[in-house]
Amino acid sequence: MVMTERSSEEQSDLVEKVVHIRRVAKVVKGGRNLTFNAVVVVGDGQGNVGVGFGKGKAVPDAIRKGATLARKDMTPVTLNGSTVPYSVTTKFRASKVLLRPAQPGAGIKAGGAVRAVMEALGVKDVVAKALGSRNPINVVQAAIQGLRQMEVLSPAVEEQARKAVLPAPPDRRAPLRREASSRRDRDRDRERREPREPREPAPRPAQT
Repeated sequence: MVMTERSSEEQSDLVEKVVHIRRVAKVVKGGRNLTFNAVVVVGDGQGNVGVGFGKGKAVPDAIRKGATLARKDMTPVTLNGSTVPYSVTTKFRASKVLLRPAQPGAGIKAGGAVRAVMEALGVKDVVAKALGSRNPINVVQAAIQGLRQMEVLSPAVEEQARKAVLPAPPDRRAPLRREASSRRDRDRDRERREPREPREPAPRPAQT
């Protein structure tokens, strides 16, 4: 995994981070055609972030195309100060990303692609964990999806959720009563409760 940081000349307030560069070889009759794919994350450090995937015959071309696509893909993300509002787990293909808020001063406890996304976004305190596949492309997509799904809860809703009282669980020690579901079951139960009258022996046939 290759991760570098570039400053944009046109927009100096944006931060570009190259998360991953991959070389792709296509075998043809005349030999192999080499191309490069680059995953670039762009953010302003104030709650806006985007990701782009560029392709080119050279590494600079792929990075430049990826940065251009990332600027067009930038969307605002809701934050809670220097961290995320609440915990969220998102999945993209075979990768899962877990994001949790952290106390001020904890720092970014994440690695690889998730750290690049958080630094470009402007998050300073967060705990992140990549689960499943560690493919940088899928991890970045999962992290971006989780951030875009976040919304800040109002103080009243947050306090209500904290004081919510769950109903008491049923008492499993009490005997379960099975209700008769058909007329046949009710007749069978009635026969079991009522004593049976003794039957008289049948008369034997007379012998000649």
